[in-house]
Amino acid sequence: MQITPDMMITMGILIASMVLFITEKLRVDVVALCVLVGLMATNVLTVEEGLSGFSSNAVLLIAALFVVGGAVFQTGLASMLANRIVLIAGTSETRLLIVVMIAVAVVSGFISSTGTVAVLMPAVISVALSVKINPSRLLMPLAFASLLGGAITLIGTPPNIIVSDALVEAGFEPFGFFDFAPMGIILTGAGILLTLAIRKYLPDNKPANNNEQAAEHAVELIESYHLGESVFRARIRSGSSLVGTTVADAHIGHQYDLNILEILRPPPKRKIAEFAHQQIVVQASRHIPIHPKPETELAHNDILILQGDSEKVSRFVIDKKMSLQPLKSSDREALISQEVGVAEVVLPPRSRLQGKNLFELRFGSHYNLTVLGIRRPGTGKIEHFREEKLAFGDILLVQGAWRDILRLSNRTTDFVLIGGTREIESLLYNRTKAPIALFILIAMLIVLVTGWLPTTTAAMLASLMVVLTGCLTMDEAYQAIDWKSIVLVAGMLPMSTALVKVGWIDLLGSGFVGTLGTLGPIVVMAGLFILTSSLTQVLSNTTTSVIIAPLAIVIAQQLNVQPHAFLMSVAIAASMAFLTPVASPVNTLVMGAGNYRFFDYMKLGTPFVIVSFVVTMITLPILFPF
Repeated sequence: MQITPDMMITMGILIASMVLFITEKLRVDVVALCVLVGLMATNVLTVEEGLSGFSSNAVLLIAALFVVGGAVFQTGLASMLANRIVLIAGTSETRLLIVVMIAVAVVSGFISSTGTVAVLMPAVISVALSVKINPSRLLMPLAFASLLGGAITLIGTPPNIIVSDALVEAGFEPFGFFDFAPMGIILTGAGILLTLAIRKYLPDNKPANNNEQAAEHAVELIESYHLGESVFRARIRSGSSLVGTTVADAHIGHQYDLNILEILRPPPKRKIAEFAHQQIVVQASRHIPIHPKPETELAHNDILILQGDSEKVSRFVIDKKMSLQPLKSSDREALISQEVGVAEVVLPPRSRLQGKNLFELRFGSHYNLTVLGIRRPGTGKIEHFREEKLAFGDILLVQGAWRDILRLSNRTTDFVLIGGTREIESLLYNRTKAPIALFILIAMLIVLVTGWLPTTTAAMLASLMVVLTGCLTMDEAYQAIDWKSIVLVAGMLPMSTALVKVGWIDLLGSGFVGTLGTLGPIVVMAGLFILTSSLTQVLSNTTTSVIIAPLAIVIAQQLNVQPHAFLMSVAIAASMAFLTPVASPVNTLVMGAGNYRFFDYMKLGTPFVIVSFVVTMITLPILFPF
């Protein structure tokens, strides 16, 4: 087959996109849009073909499932389930491993694996420390089980949805809701048995500070970071240069490395009587607390509750002609109260914050929160964190209003809440709606299993119901959707269309069949599994499945066999992201808490990939004969 100009253009765009995905020079959604526009601009695809991804069933289904999953987390339903699971697990390490891995696999079959791990992780850490087990022995199995659990149902992970949609596009019967279940259950069982068999080789990394690892409550975070020892009170005098300036213009963080936790402002004087030309005024003794915002203007007699190093506080007070006052017991309420608090968030892979420092991000202005400290896995606490370029796995200690912390935790593409979770649950989760969210989730699953409605219709109906019943507001529903993933899928689906249209899929399929086809379909399926699982270690599982799914269908057609086993093999292999901490968001989530190193993932992940490969090759031909 002759290589045409369109084939060269398409392959050039594909290779360029893969380089950008791997190097992360651009955000993944931007790369996907570049792919989409590039294919249309070069006339490889028509406008209709290029934009077809945005109306794809797979894209709409994934978006609807994000909303339903958001309701499960927002109402506290997921947290309730996590607490029950931990209570059942007991104190034996063997029992903990079995119960936690089964639980996270089952839950991940229905809602986001990232969200499931984020909710379970603090509880698992707390139990591990209470029974004197290093959290690292439980957290990596927790993450790996969530990846295996995604293979249990059609909606467990995006690759499942993508390969099923590819079958429909090619004119084949799609996968049913529980068609993945036998394979997923067997894989999960094999993963649990493997974990028990190699239990003595599980990473046994001691946390640098046990308190840091157990910080489910905000008060524990304050003790862990010794914040109570670095709080000071200073009054603004009349001659201070701070009078009349805003918090942003004062540059207190940039110049002095200090944080303003709270502003205490004297209440206005009130006239109560006037005799001749004399007025009698009164002033309440209690100051008015103001949570500082970048635009908040400072005034004479304002009392600033500061957090930072004592020497820097002293220099700041002298430079700004302020007076340092004795700290009162109530001042530490500036760190945590009914209105404000502290929490830890971790940066997942491909977070938009990576490669930028807090000043470049204008973090305080953008998120209305103050960063009090940053910890980096393998490095520990970063001293001059404001100038430090942020990286994946960084753990940020943030302080501010609870409602702003919750907004931050809802931005799951950029942050995942891992510390201070209990206060979020007790203060902000709409627990009264949890039974409604559970009912909608169960009803959606029943409709999906029975096939009463098409899959996308059922999921969209469920997403609409969680809004109409008040489980989520419409704004919260928009926030629950991982738009980066949506654009990634919608932008990359046309690439698979282009690869088919210009003839690359036929050519690669012929090469695959010519090389491995004579050895039988099982060997071909093994080749697809190895190719997919290799790519998914450096690309997202979504991107990998979009590229490989049409190739698997063409190979099956050229071999004149049913494609379902090949497609399921691709979906399973796309989720086998065990080998690196950046291969999957769940791997990154547990990295800091487990104090893992890069090699820890290779050491435990390699046998997981091998066992998954062997189990898949043995089981799939039985479940889906060629």
